[in-house]
Amino acid sequence: MPQTLPPNVSAAQFEHALAAWRAVVGDAQVVTSDAGLAAYLDPFAPGERAAFAASAALLPASVDEIRALLRIANRYRIPLWTVSTGRNFAYGGAAPRLAGSVVLDLQRMNRILDVNETLAYALVEPGVSYFDLYAHLREKGYRLWIDPPAAGWGSVVGNTLERGFGYTDYGDHAAAQCGMEVVLANGDVLRTGMGGIEIGTAWQLYQPGYGPSFDAMFMQSNYGIVTKLGVWLMPAPPAYLLGEIQFRHEADLEAIVEILRPLRLDGTIRNHAVIEGGLRRAAGLSARRPWYDGAGAMPESALTAMLDTLGVGRWNLHFALYGTPELIDARYASIERAFARVPEARLSAARYAGDAQPAGGGDRNMAGIPAMTAFRMLDWRGGAGAHVDFAPICPATGRDALRQYTMVKTRAAEYGFDYYGGFTAGARHLHHIFAAIFDRDDASQVERAGELLRSLMSDARAAGYGEYRAHLAYMDFAAAQYGFNDGALLRLAETIKDTLDPNGILAPGKQGIWPAGWRDRRGYT
Repeated sequence: MPQTLPPNVSAAQFEHALAAWRAVVGDAQVVTSDAGLAAYLDPFAPGERAAFAASAALLPASVDEIRALLRIANRYRIPLWTVSTGRNFAYGGAAPRLAGSVVLDLQRMNRILDVNETLAYALVEPGVSYFDLYAHLREKGYRLWIDPPAAGWGSVVGNTLERGFGYTDYGDHAAAQCGMEVVLANGDVLRTGMGGIEIGTAWQLYQPGYGPSFDAMFMQSNYGIVTKLGVWLMPAPPAYLLGEIQFRHEADLEAIVEILRPLRLDGTIRNHAVIEGGLRRAAGLSARRPWYDGAGAMPESALTAMLDTLGVGRWNLHFALYGTPELIDARYASIERAFARVPEARLSAARYAGDAQPAGGGDRNMAGIPAMTAFRMLDWRGGAGAHVDFAPICPATGRDALRQYTMVKTRAAEYGFDYYGGFTAGARHLHHIFAAIFDRDDASQVERAGELLRSLMSDARAAGYGEYRAHLAYMDFAAAQYGFNDGALLRLAETIKDTLDPNGILAPGKQGIWPAGWRDRRGYT
C-alpha cells in the first residue's frame, strides 16, 4: 500500500519530520506501519474508511514532549489531529478530519493526578478512562461517584471536551469541568481559571477565575491541546433509587416530555433521565432476526409483537433519585402522581443503600458505574455491526420531541433503517440521539447510512434544529447550518483559529473550523 503523506509535504520532508519526532519520543512511539495505523481508521465509517486516513501517529508521554513535537510540526507545516484515547466511535473514532494528518495520541498520558474527597473533584490526564477513574476511587476507598457516559472505555477528558453527557446528577460533563491545562499551537502552556496562580488553591473549585473565562473555548475546538482537566465528582449518596416507567403508545412521547420537564426544572428529578425508544431497549435483549428478517425498516406489527413478548414499552423512561430514604420517598411520590395520568403507564423502582450496586443492565450508569452494554446495539442488524449517530438538540417540549421523532423515524424508514434512538433530558433541552445501525461489510448499507445522515441534517435545519455533535464526514455540513448573519459564528471561530494557530497545524477542519491555509478543503472528504 503506498505511503499516505501529509498534504503539501514531500516524502523527503516527511521523513525528516519523522526522524525528528523519533528523537523526541522514541522509535516505538512513532507509528507509520499499515498495521499500526489501522487503529487510527474510523471503524464505523459511513463511507470509504481511507477517506480519513492518517499518515502517522505520535504517542507522547508528557507536556514537554508535546511541546517538542509541536515545534517540529510547525517547522514542516504538518497538521496534527489530537485524540485522548481515540474511542469517539460513531463520530469518527481516532481518524483525522484532514486526510494525511498525523494523529497526536495522548493515551500514554494516563495519570490520575489528584482526588480530593472533601471537595469532591479529580484532576486527570487525557489517557484516563472512566473505567480507570472508577477503579481508582474504589481502590482508594473514596466515597465519590463518577458520571459515566454510555461507553465506559472512553476518556474523561475526551468526552468532556466533546460535551458528552452521562446519567447522574452530574450528567452535564462540560458543566462539571473545572480548570484545564492547555498547550497552544506555539508550545505555550497555560492554565485556565484559578490555575493562573502558580500556587493557587482553587483551580478545581471555581470555574471562571479572574477576567475572561476560556475553558469553553477549548471544547469542540482546535485551539489547543488539553493535557490536564479537573472534573467535579458526585459525593456518594446515603441511598438511591433507580426507576423505570414503561409506556405503551407511540404518541405518549408528547405527554412524557410535558410531565418530565417541570420535574427536571424544580429538581424533583435531578439526573439526566432517559426516554428510551422501545427498539433501542429491545436491542439490549435480542437481535432483530427472530422478529423480522426482511428488507427495510421493521414493520409496526413485528415491532409491537417484539415489544410485547420482551415486556418492553414503546417508550421507557429511566430516572434516578439520590439522597436520604425520606427525601427519595417524597420525590418518588411526586413522580408517581405526575405520571399516573398517562393511560397504561407502568412504573417500577428498585431502592439501594448508597454502597450497594445494581446487579446489571444499562441502569448501572445511573449508579455511577461505567459499562459497555451500549455496544450490544452492534448485534442488532447482524454482520459486522457499526453505527453512525445523528445528534440534534431538541427543546424540552412534547410538541418538539414528537416532531423530531416522527421526522427521524420517517426519514430512516425511507432509507431502510429502524428507529434506534431516544432522548436524554436536560432541564430545558433534550439530547436526541438516533443511531443508523448497519453492517459495514454490506456496501449498500454503508452508502445508505451516509445518505440518511445528510438527509436528516437537512431536515433538521429546515425545521430549525441543529446538531450538537457530528461525525467527521459531516462536520462542515453541521457547521454550515449555523448560518446567522452569513455565518458570523464560524467567521469568529476561524478568526480566533488564525490568531492562535497561524500555521494551521492543530486539527484542521474539526467542527468545521478550518485555518486559512486549509480553507480550500472545506466540504471535501
